[in-house]
Amino acid sequence: LAIIDICLSTSAFPQSIVNCLVERPTMTFARCYTQMYVEIYLGSTECFLLTVMAYDRYVAISRPLRYTIIMSWRVCILLSVVTLTVAFLFVIVPCVAKPVRFCGHNKVDHFACELTALMKLVCSDMVVSQLTMYFTSSVTVLFPFSFILFSYLCIIVAILRIHSAGGRLKAFSTCGSHLVVVLVFYGISIATYIKPQSKDSQDADKITYVITTGVVPMLNPLIYTLRNQEVKQALKRLKEKKL
Repeated sequence: LAIIDICLSTSAFPQSIVNCLVERPTMTFARCYTQMYVEIYLGSTECFLLTVMAYDRYVAISRPLRYTIIMSWRVCILLSVVTLTVAFLFVIVPCVAKPVRFCGHNKVDHFACELTALMKLVCSDMVVSQLTMYFTSSVTVLFPFSFILFSYLCIIVAILRIHSAGGRLKAFSTCGSHLVVVLVFYGISIATYIKPQSKDSQDADKITYVITTGVVPMLNPLIYTLRNQEVKQALKRLKEKKL
């Protein structure tokens, strides 16, 4: 997750900063397309990876004594390879199967070459392209999100079966960080891609893009490190020092 977040921010923000420093920023068609599909690939990979992490949390809480057997290193590597492969297929195949056509003055009203911004410049038949985008978005966003919700329903049932309050709190803290990351990431992704696209430029798309590629990757390490006892103690000492 950390590697994907670093690559996602690196693929987007350096070029966006360069575009803000020049009066008339330009990019070649191949470079623009490469940037867009790299971002889509990394975002899709993160969707599937968060799904695998939800299954990992389910096994850790529901089958704690068999966790090391079920989630062995071999299984973890296999799930990682499957995640990278499936995301690659869903990104490349639609591009090869139905290439779009642009015409006129292609001015991207965005910080970077983002999918929703480029879709507004397409002058070919948009019906098939939008149907393809909705299908791939549903597979990479809605289906994994539904699986994560189902996993957490099973996790809640397992937590309710724990008799001690301390055990319940420990089980909840095990998956609390992942749940926060899922809600933030999927909430923004669903609001951005699972909606009808129009030709009109929308500032909301730019805001969600900055949050997805910049703010969320920055928050993920912070959310996960808050579970670390040393980080908690350091924050506690900092708070006491200020008081």
